[in-house]
Amino acid sequence: MPSLARISLLATALALLCSPAALATVTDTDELVVYGKKPAESLQRSAETVSIVTGEELRSRGARDLASALSMVPGVQIAPGGDGGPASSVPAFQGLREFDAFLLLVDGVPLGAAYTPLLTGLSMLGVERIEVIKGAAPVGFGATSFVGVINIVHYAAGEAPEAVSLGAGSRDGRAAALVWDLPRAGGSNGWKQSLMLEARGQDGSVDRSKDATLHALYRGATTVGRTALGMDMELQAVDQDPASPHPREGQDLSSRFPRDANVNPGDARLDEDRARLSLHASTPTALGEWDTRLALTRITDHTIRGFLREDFAEDGITTNADGYAQTVRRDEWYLDSHLSHPLAAGMMLVAGVDWIGGDGEQNSRNSEYAVLPDGSNAPPHASLPVDESTTLENERDIAGAYADLDIELSPRWRVELGARYSLVDDRQYGLEEPADGAGTGERDSRSDQRWSGAVESGYSLWESGGDYLTLYGSYRNTFKPAVVDFGPEAESRILKPENTEGLEIGLRGKFLDERLRVGASTFNTSFHNLVVSQPVNGLPSKVNAGDTTLEGYELEAQWQLLPSLQLTANWSHHAARFDDYAQLFGGNLQQLRGNYLEMSPKTLAGVGIRYEPAAQGFRAWLMANRSGEFYLNKRNTARRDGYNTVDAGIGLRLGNWDLRLDGSNLSDRRDPVTESELGDAQYYRLPERSVWFSVDLRLGTGA
Repeated sequence: MPSLARISLLATALALLCSPAALATVTDTDELVVYGKKPAESLQRSAETVSIVTGEELRSRGARDLASALSMVPGVQIAPGGDGGPASSVPAFQGLREFDAFLLLVDGVPLGAAYTPLLTGLSMLGVERIEVIKGAAPVGFGATSFVGVINIVHYAAGEAPEAVSLGAGSRDGRAAALVWDLPRAGGSNGWKQSLMLEARGQDGSVDRSKDATLHALYRGATTVGRTALGMDMELQAVDQDPASPHPREGQDLSSRFPRDANVNPGDARLDEDRARLSLHASTPTALGEWDTRLALTRITDHTIRGFLREDFAEDGITTNADGYAQTVRRDEWYLDSHLSHPLAAGMMLVAGVDWIGGDGEQNSRNSEYAVLPDGSNAPPHASLPVDESTTLENERDIAGAYADLDIELSPRWRVELGARYSLVDDRQYGLEEPADGAGTGERDSRSDQRWSGAVESGYSLWESGGDYLTLYGSYRNTFKPAVVDFGPEAESRILKPENTEGLEIGLRGKFLDERLRVGASTFNTSFHNLVVSQPVNGLPSKVNAGDTTLEGYELEAQWQLLPSLQLTANWSHHAARFDDYAQLFGGNLQQLRGNYLEMSPKTLAGVGIRYEPAAQGFRAWLMANRSGEFYLNKRNTARRDGYNTVDAGIGLRLGNWDLRLDGSNLSDRRDPVTESELGDAQYYRLPERSVWFSVDLRLGTGA
């Protein structure tokens, strides 16, 4: 539980936030970058590789999850599903597919900052824009990104496009949603508020997997004099029946395991409940704008699941699988206070302090069982004898002070210098209790302090009206504490922090009277102590993997051929390799230097077309994506060919009504896309083809 000192600090912050303050309103134009704690800046001036997906585009494509929302962002691949269940996803940036190597921001709050990003059931309802920023985020956030940032921004309170939506899809898909700007409390200058409600779910066809999500988000804001106050309250419940990953034997997926088989216990579940309160204050002072933000989150997971062992038996009688029933409770908090101070004309200093805290505990009851490879005789976990009980407790504090100086050397040239000093304190306790004896508990603790920082610059090579060509580049150096593994094994050891430094150079431009946008970037990111999954004594574990390098280039273009017709294309080449990492295979130590990271495609490409007239009538879109060859294992002995996927949709607008038919994975590819971190050498496949029909009624000012 949080200490008395923590509770006192949180109570003090809450009291400060309840005083009159101002909530910044996010612009609705796609030409501004609003990520981070710096004032919003034009995309032309940004010294980072940024892709922006607008809310209008999300709605026109019927995007329901993160994978569909970011399907055309260059260099980014969002694999649906994974160990988090069918309602989750695993993003990959710069060729690295790690669930905690990126930063997830929602309305200025790192979501899942203390431990891992909260991706399960992530909603696209009421989203005004999504910004995807490539590379590390070493200055403004203590739970930093190594390879990318996903910044989800909702419409400001009282300004969301109001609508009611109903949908039905394949695999018993169903969805209902409401976005409503509630009446202002206290008159025209009173409390602005919006309410977003969503219920959705879908079942697997033959693999017994399913998911159902209930989500509610309330946003409120008001202005009092020169100051104002903002508040978000979010509740979410996600109930899932997990799928099973497909085991690999030798160089390919096992032919002894039927596709879409499910060997989880008969009562398997993967349920998550989440509650979040976020308060934001902004007030002008003599020194500049002073912003303070506090967020409190509680996550409770209830899990029953199981995985086949290596070289599994097929008779359904011999023990061949390990299962567990687990409860995980996590409390997380985020507190930030910073000042944006204009030092002089063309110079802006942003300086502040922040604190990310986490208090987590897991309790597991582990069992073993026998199951046929098709899962037809999977026993309920409740019927299995418990052979081991485990407990893992973790408390962590990540605090820091940071400063970012933006200097406009000339109307065309800007330089940005950022530095951060971080303090990390981790305490961990693990207890394993075998059924036939007393347990042994172990404690570990670790404290780290480190500087990190960034140097970024952008120069406008050419400008003509709204057209331009900008050259930008950056050097970033950062670190973060290693992920805490709340798996079924009580690993008391705290791993070393991960460190990285990266270089990036890019060009972005607009041409043909702003109708053609292009971008090109190249990067080189070096990791030290990268955390990877690795079996230890036959059990899933996390270890530090020595040195790793990510390098490559990414290209993109967007052409507004007609006011209602847009073409997009992108191409990326990634080389994610081990530099110095040795692992035991069959009792032999093997150096993996030069090998590609598993599940990292060497190329990604996509083309898309979207016809979206502003007036009534027909509309349509189509996107095709290519994922190049990759390896299933670290030794690079199991190579997989690339594959193509196609998504498309058509719609009809009649008055305030929108009728839509949208399909994903129309090519019905079932390739492996994510390796399980719990089942050794086991892989989740792409979900099968899905088609949705939806009806939207636009209300109010958004009609």
